[in-house]
Amino acid sequence: MKAICLSLSLLPLLCGCGSPAPVRSFLYAGESPVHRMYIVEDGKVVWEYVNEEGRGEISDAMLLDDGNILMAHQHGIAIVSPAKEIVWSYPAPEGCEIHTVQPVGKDHLVFVQNGDPAKVRVIRKSDKETVREFPLPVEEPVSVHGQFRNARLTGRGTLLVANMGLGFVGEYSSLGEELRRWEVPSPWGVESLPGGNILVASNKCTVTEFTLDGEVAWRLDLGANPDYYGVTSGQKAYRLPSGNTVIGNWVNYWNSEEREAVSRDPENAPVQFIEVNPEGEIIWTLRSWADPDLGPSTTYQPTDSPLHPDRMFFGDIK
Repeated sequence: MKAICLSLSLLPLLCGCGSPAPVRSFLYAGESPVHRMYIVEDGKVVWEYVNEEGRGEISDAMLLDDGNILMAHQHGIAIVSPAKEIVWSYPAPEGCEIHTVQPVGKDHLVFVQNGDPAKVRVIRKSDKETVREFPLPVEEPVSVHGQFRNARLTGRGTLLVANMGLGFVGEYSSLGEELRRWEVPSPWGVESLPGGNILVASNKCTVTEFTLDGEVAWRLDLGANPDYYGVTSGQKAYRLPSGNTVIGNWVNYWNSEEREAVSRDPENAPVQFIEVNPEGEIIWTLRSWADPDLGPSTTYQPTDSPLHPDRMFFGDIK
């Protein structure tokens, strides 16, 4: 097992009670030319998946309660077992991309299919047949790659879709009815919070918690605060049970100059994740670009919170 440098020595390490911030155990994945996913426990990599033949960026990944990992990787969907085998896969149709997916019950998946037209689709895993689909609005002219990166089911049985191209988050019924809309410049990630609010991360350097009525309950302007270690894009944000928020920082590994700059000086490379308390103060950060190199970030999921597909539903689909 390889130990991770969490760069904790650079940060204020005390939480409100005056005790050290706990070591994190989490699933980590991100966008790079090679498919890479890791499970980190007590500061060490205990599981890693590296697929040199994997095409596309891992924009979405989640640890399921059976130990498998469900991921969307631009060119399709895959399920990877603890033995690091792809046990199920679904390719994106020609000219389309899939960057986000969620399980619905034991035998369904819901995902957004970037394309012309763009769609929300629900398929059965057992036979890969489409059981429901509806179109989504997109910008004109159509730019398939820039349409959508993230969608999440809610406890209401609806789907939140971050429309990066048109600049809003929409909430949809399983029949395709738009129920609500939150205007957000270039939303990358969205999360449904237990109390009903939503958490939106924009690649324009903001993270905002909205009420269902559209009021702002909490907001961070990442680009305006030099204490945020050069976070240039709120790629995804995750609300922890403690009330703290973990925020991912996008690093363009598709740009050879940026990738080489990280390799030359990994100790001073951009952070991959930061954690802030409700007051916006950083209490934890992750910077691990060498020994081991975790690569760019999109996914952070505590390993003690696996996803339970049998608890998830989309309207009448369970």
